[in-house]
Amino acid sequence: MQKEISVAIDAMGGDYAPSEVVKGAVSASKLYPDVKITLVGRKEAVESELAGFEGGFPAIRVEAASEVVDMDDRASWSVKSKRNSSIAVGARLVKEKAADAFISAGNTGAVASASLLIMGRIRGVSRPAIGIMVPALNRPVLLLDAGATADCKPENLVQFAQMAHIYMERVLDVKNPSIGLLSIGEEKGKGNELVQQASQLLQQTHLNFAGNVEGKDIPIGKTDIVVCDGFTGNVVLKVMEGVVNLIFSQLKELTVESVQAKLGGLLLKPKLMELKKRLDHEEYGGTQLLGVDGVCIICHGSSKAKAIRNAVGIAAKTVRQQVVEKIKQEIAREE
Repeated sequence: MQKEISVAIDAMGGDYAPSEVVKGAVSASKLYPDVKITLVGRKEAVESELAGFEGGFPAIRVEAASEVVDMDDRASWSVKSKRNSSIAVGARLVKEKAADAFISAGNTGAVASASLLIMGRIRGVSRPAIGIMVPALNRPVLLLDAGATADCKPENLVQFAQMAHIYMERVLDVKNPSIGLLSIGEEKGKGNELVQQASQLLQQTHLNFAGNVEGKDIPIGKTDIVVCDGFTGNVVLKVMEGVVNLIFSQLKELTVESVQAKLGGLLLKPKLMELKKRLDHEEYGGTQLLGVDGVCIICHGSSKAKAIRNAVGIAAKTVRQQVVEKIKQEIAREE
């Protein structure tokens, strides 16, 4: 029997909280009976949602948190001003060893800031990074940083690569993952000073560094991991999300223009649904905030029950595979 894992979930975070978060937690409790779940949020609201499900859920408890961080709250301000928010309380549960992992679909900046300030940074890690799974031709690609550290130094990008390597091997079962450095050209020497210096440093590591990659290489999955600064990564992520939404909205319009189009749409529907599933962020649940001294899984703000359920699975595997401990060992070895 596997070791029991305790996971705290921000019940108030995300566009569909608390209803979809609670629904996802209930689903996860059935799928992962060895995971104890703590829903963090306004107790009355959370318990009201739980009451809508038949049967008891002994693996789910509620931890009261009277405040909520809104999606448009400034990250640093929210951490200091809303000390009893569901995000802050969830991070504290991990810090105090009352939970093994924390999951949130709330304000990304606030989750990252609270985790960094409360859980602390792994010794030797200069900056944290958000790793995001993005859809690619044959398998998803881990893109980082997706917004935690906008202004980076070359050493930060090297550490991002080191942490991503461990995450891919331990959680996603990709052996010796290839790493690409996002640039404006594949050739050596291309890119700004940050990219050029980071490239030189990455070549000196034991990592499977494949050199520079361009934006067009991400969707075809040229490398398993793509590393960049947080500003660039966040722009890339938002552009890709926008393109995916545009494609499906246009396809929906085109398939109702005529009888022939409707028939074609019906024939294509199974394949389109398969493609939509591959591009759906909810299939991956969430990804770890790498570099903090604790497991923090950040989900998309529009996450529904399926994403929360899958995030619980990712959190449990991250804990069992001792990703944080492995990152500590890797960073210490490189110091």
